Amino acid sequence: MAASRRHCAGETPAQTAAGTPAVRYARGVTGNLSEARAAFASFVDALPREARLLVFHDFDADGVTAGVVLQRALERLGFTNVLRRTPGRERDAWSETNRALIAEARPEAVFLLDLGSREEPLVENARCCIIDHHRPDGVPPGALLITAYSWDPIPNTSLMVFDLCADVEDLDWIAAIGALSDVGERAPFPLLAAVKKRYAMSDLKEATALVNAARRASECDPETAARALLSHASPRDFVRSSSPEVEALRAARAEVQLAMAEAKKAAPKFAGNVALVRVSSRCQVHPVIAQIWRTRLPKYIVIVANDAYLLGRVNFSARSQSGVNLLDFLRANGVDARGHDQATGGSVSVEEWNALLERLGFILPFP
Repeated sequence: MAASRRHCAGETPAQTAAGTPAVRYARGVTGNLSEARAAFASFVDALPREARLLVFHDFDADGVTAGVVLQRALERLGFTNVLRRTPGRERDAWSETNRALIAEARPEAVFLLDLGSREEPLVENARCCIIDHHRPDGVPPGALLITAYSWDPIPNTSLMVFDLCADVEDLDWIAAIGALSDVGERAPFPLLAAVKKRYAMSDLKEATALVNAARRASECDPETAARALLSHASPRDFVRSSSPEVEALRAARAEVQLAMAEAKKAAPKFAGNVALVRVSSRCQVHPVIAQIWRTRLPKYIVIVANDAYLLGRVNFSARSQSGVNLLDFLRANGVDARGHDQATGGSVSVEEWNALLERLGFILPFP
């Protein structure tokens, strides 16, 4: 299945903080890229070509590009029944809603991309392969977890998928969009260096902005971005297109730009080492606002809360460059956050949010 390319780093056995070998999960060993390729190839080769496969991926640029690349790779291997789906705004593959969505597809195998990993079973009567770069919280029984969490540097999911698959060289620009969105253009991955030579960086950045707009708009529609990626041959074709999908992405981007301009007016309040910003938007602006304040307040844990993104809930993004592990910090304060050590977030009820604010030392009600 895997080609001989080496676009991702991590070719040495991964080590934990204590210097011990990488965790061995239920099936396969993913301490480095070579082991990951072997485990992935073994999983795919065992599937009948007529098997009903479901690629279930996150709806951000990394997840969408990873899903599109894997869909094409599986189709080119001769699989004839490949479906691709995204979760709802809650972005929790193990939620009751999303588990029902997965079961509805009646898959014989599920590829879960960029949505984390947990011990709980995901779907009955189906094989499961999880490809992810966030901190894993276990692996479902019998599943294969391919995690890059211990690799150095840690690649994003679209880079992982690109390197696990064969016959996808023409999709390098799609994988690069996910990387530009998640790890930035200066990340030390050879794929990024290669696409910079092959394509105009201005086209790649514009395509990345358009793909991201689909999930940030008030009417979250990542499938429009996926269809646009699948129907264009290069970033230049993509950004110069007048197809209905690309035009819809442009409209979404315009809406998000207006929402961002409003959200940037919000100012932080402080309690201890936490800077808290509140915005109210149907658009997914809180992650970008958190990133902006992270650079302005490097000594603080920045938390941006959005009370209008999901009805009856508070969605938040946390960022830090202070060295604090945000996953551990939030979990110690009663919030089951998931994601990266320095960039995470979640969705909680209003009651849970108020309880968190009290623990952090903020005076309620928080305006």
